[in-house]
Amino acid sequence: MEPSLRARVLAEWRRAPEFPVRPDRTIAVGDGITRLMASLGLGERLREEEVLAAWSAIVGDFIATHSRPTKLQAGVLIVQVLQPTMHYELDRVWKTKILAKLKERFGSRAVKEIRFRVG
Repeated sequence: MEPSLRARVLAEWRRAPEFPVRPDRTIAVGDGITRLMASLGLGERLREEEVLAAWSAIVGDFIATHSRPTKLQAGVLIVQVLQPTMHYELDRVWKTKILAKLKERFGSRAVKEIRFRVG
């Protein structure tokens, strides 16, 4: 690597080589927080909270009052349902529609499957 003219002149004048200029390693705060969250494994947790918070907007008020998402684990959303009849309706009729809405909103990698549990 050839030194710049300034570095050569200063080295000759001082009779010593000039120290190399350190590269600028500053980053934006948002990028730093994103990297930190990824290194701590919090990115997945944040995505889980977003999915759980958006449940009532995705399924509607009636279904939201009779069901509650409990966790998102490895792409599987676990939803607790109050009654067996509602479980049957959600599992047989609404599952594909709800899953399509979730994939549209959060991407296909976030939610891959939905499992309903009575309880």
